[in-house]
Amino acid sequence: MIHKDSVSFLELTLHGHRVGFVAGYRSGRNVLIFAPEFRENSRRPTFSLVTHPDFPNAEKLLFAHWVKRQRLHPILSNLLPEGVLREMLALGLKVHIDDEFQLLGYLGRDLPGALVATPMAIEDVPAYVLQHEDASESVELSFDEGLHHFSLAGVQMKFSMLQRDGRYHISEPGERGDWIVKPPSARHKNVPLSEYSAMRLAQLAGVDIPEVRLVEVEKLVKLPFINLPDEKYAFAIRRFDRKGQERIHTEDFAQVLVKYQHEKYDSANYEQIGKVLFNFTGNGLANVQQFARRLLVNILLANGDAHLKNWSLIYPDKITPELSPAYDIVTTRVYMGDERKFALNLGKNKEWYKASVDHFQIWAARADIPWRAVKPHLFDTLDKARTLWKKELTSLPMDDEHKKGLREHWKNLHSEFRI
Repeated sequence: MIHKDSVSFLELTLHGHRVGFVAGYRSGRNVLIFAPEFRENSRRPTFSLVTHPDFPNAEKLLFAHWVKRQRLHPILSNLLPEGVLREMLALGLKVHIDDEFQLLGYLGRDLPGALVATPMAIEDVPAYVLQHEDASESVELSFDEGLHHFSLAGVQMKFSMLQRDGRYHISEPGERGDWIVKPPSARHKNVPLSEYSAMRLAQLAGVDIPEVRLVEVEKLVKLPFINLPDEKYAFAIRRFDRKGQERIHTEDFAQVLVKYQHEKYDSANYEQIGKVLFNFTGNGLANVQQFARRLLVNILLANGDAHLKNWSLIYPDKITPELSPAYDIVTTRVYMGDERKFALNLGKNKEWYKASVDHFQIWAARADIPWRAVKPHLFDTLDKARTLWKKELTSLPMDDEHKKGLREHWKNLHSEFRI
């Protein structure tokens, strides 16, 4: 019988460097402890922006024990899936849906970004970790194989898949999927067609996106039993956190701002994201220029879901953050009835049809970003959208009813942004 306060351990590694350990107690307490060799390495790979040597209080944070009850710390919690995929995993593992320590231990071989979480035998846990942990018994995590070992954060059903011989296979333990594939939604009509079309329009307006494709559902191999509508296509987007066998580290802005998944809509604003990009990324000016372009594109495309988890940093050199390519751009208004708002506040405003150039100028001022450096990129975005979108939309595979809704949206925008 396992005592109530028994403890298990996960080792966290990043690009072959030991980051630290997570102690998970049966009673629900979770403790993240950083390894001394990680703290003392001035050229350490960046675990999170808050631990980057140039970030305020980073050293103090690395010496602290990060303690949470039930859930993991937000930086780790946000690596786990939400919604139906989490429910499926918890049911298969026979654990509670909020037992994030167990979920992280199971999914730790193929998390978003480059972090790896590995269950540890008690004899392998360093003495300096054990001396700080008070438990009657240590228990090594073990799992029955059979479920899929990848983790993709987000509510929508999606799978990490490998493309082989023209077909897409769910990545197995030890494999690294190179595509994220989203099958058709049982709830909303033709979502893959809508997302593909919105991403292509965004690209035409100067937004940096990964490669995207529509994939025939019949080419998806060994999907779990899920209720799929009678639609032909799934949406596929190439993973920018994978390059062959290399893992590239990323973190979304819920992690950066230390917010939980349920706080992604109401705990921050676009000014905060802009400040982080401008002040702490390697090419701050170019990143905020691209960020402003994407903000405008989200308004033009009626995407109300650009919350904290749909913006990310990427660490191409393992240390320095940059704005990642765009993802999850969808015309949500065609699915959400009379939706009129984007996800976070922009210049004291959240309404598409009130948004104007003035709101972007307020945003730039509040984020301490030079307006003269941003303004030309907004007008270039508008020029590209007005020049290219109407013609392109006719040939894109978006549902005709959704195309009509998007055109109506364009007519209702502020005169400065009207297409």
